[in-house]
Amino acid sequence: MKKLFSILTIFFVSFSQAQLSNIADGESINLRIHYGFLTAGNANLTTKRGNFRGVPHLYVKGTGSTTGAVKAFFKVEDLYESYINTETELPTFYVRNVKEGSYRQHFETNFNHNNNTLLLTDKKTPSNGTKTIKSVKGVQDMLSCFYYLRSRTPNELRTGRVINMNVWIDDEMFAFQLKVMGTENLNTKFGKVNCLKIIPSVKSGRVFKEKEGVTMWVTNDANHIPVLLKAELAVGSLKASLDSYKNVKYPIKFIK
Repeated sequence: MKKLFSILTIFFVSFSQAQLSNIADGESINLRIHYGFLTAGNANLTTKRGNFRGVPHLYVKGTGSTTGAVKAFFKVEDLYESYINTETELPTFYVRNVKEGSYRQHFETNFNHNNNTLLLTDKKTPSNGTKTIKSVKGVQDMLSCFYYLRSRTPNELRTGRVINMNVWIDDEMFAFQLKVMGTENLNTKFGKVNCLKIIPSVKSGRVFKEKEGVTMWVTNDANHIPVLLKAELAVGSLKASLDSYKNVKYPIKFIK
């Protein structure tokens, strides 16, 4: 169960118009996490538009937690926050504050995209202070990458399209590659919906069994809401499905 919400945040991806215009103020997406045959927990993403440091930003809050029997032996309470500049679509400030069993971590990251550096502060261990780290152009954090990818143009959705990006995770930079495989109709608790099928390439061994051990489906519309994720992990299988949504900008069209 460790870092399950981290995995979800990275790999629930979708695409639409530029400058985050398809993300509504107050959008909320809730996903139910299944670990094997168990309902393991929930992940939630909410948005709020406003100013941050005097500039228009999209504030995104992500939470993840275990439930039921899984919570009894492995308690997870994760909090992620990201302030995304709506003009550049790049993160300004990012928080990862997680409690996963006995594991604790609380990092704050300030991004300086002008000189490709970031300031990392260890809030769990203040004695570690703040470090200046060399970054790369266009780096995203674990939340901003999701919303950045949702703002891509329809041309970037064509079958066979490969999208590359660098994502800041914990205190490391990782390169991710995502390939659009095509479309499929999926049954959900709300009805059948046409989805884009996407496979990310990931580094095997650290979390996943294989390089392409993850498959995801997002609505093939202007919202591109995550509907389903399946992952073969080194310690079992994971599935996450759309459980509820509200305040999405465009109506989701279900197939009769």
